[in-house]
Formats: sequence, structure tokens, C-alpha cells
Amino acid sequence: IRLKFLNDTEEVAVVRPEDTVGRLKSKYFPGQENQMKFIYRGQLLQDQGRTLRSLHITDNCVIHCHRSRSATTAATVLPDPATTAPAASGLPLGAGNLLVPTVMVVLGVVWYFHFNYRQLFTAPATVSLIGVTILFSFLAFGMY
Repeated sequence: IRLKFLNDTEEVAVVRPEDTVGRLKSKYFPGQENQMKFIYRGQLLQDQGRTLRSLHITDNCVIHCHRSRSATTAATVLPDPATTAPAASGLPLGAGNLLVPTVMVVLGVVWYFHFNYRQLFTAPATVSLIGVTILFSFLAFGMY
């Protein structure tokens, strides 16, 4: 079979139909079995005990290989969200977190002026205000 990597390089693997996915990983990637992910016909080969014959992998088939971070490395780099205490100030302040409330306040102020100073708003301005409000509503509710 052919092992194809993300950088379009290929390696020929000599295997028997009775070999398992786990044996293929240990034979060609010793010490990196947990980091390697095999994909055949769009399916991730997760069951290490399945034989190549049971997966219908025959002569000259291509298995796509992806080397990922090890599970232990990912666990040390990424904190567990269940055990991580929230910051004292809650959400971190940033432009993304303040955008929705800011637009809501601006729309509220414009609607206030629209109701109290109708003479300043033409029909196209009113239609535009309604359109912007509806668009923002879809975006805000879609995010949350």
C-alpha cells in the first residue's frame, strides 16, 4: 500500500492483509503510534485492531497519514476548561467582546432619536434603520 503524507510525499508500505491498523502504525512509525492518524476513503481509521482486509484495503491502495501532537503534549499545553477558574474580571476585554453591546447601544440611541425627532428621518433613512436592525439581530442571535 502507499502511505501519503500532507506534503504530498509517499512511502510504500509492504503489509499483509492480516495486519492490523495498529501493527501498521507500530511497524512504520515506531514510538509515534499515538501521534499518527490514518485516513482511508475519507474515514478515520480509529480501531487499531481492525485488519486491512476487513477495511477492504488492497494492493496499491492509498492511506493518508497525518502526524498530530501527542495526547500528553496537548494536555499540558491546553488547560482543562472544567478545572480552570474564571478570571476575577470575567470575560477579557477586547474589541470582539465589546462590539455587540456597542452596536446595540448605538442602534438604541438612533431608534430613540427616530421616535422623538421624526422630522429628521426620511423614508429611506427609516427603511435603512429597519434593515440594519434586522441584519444585526440575525447576526447577534446567530452568534449566541
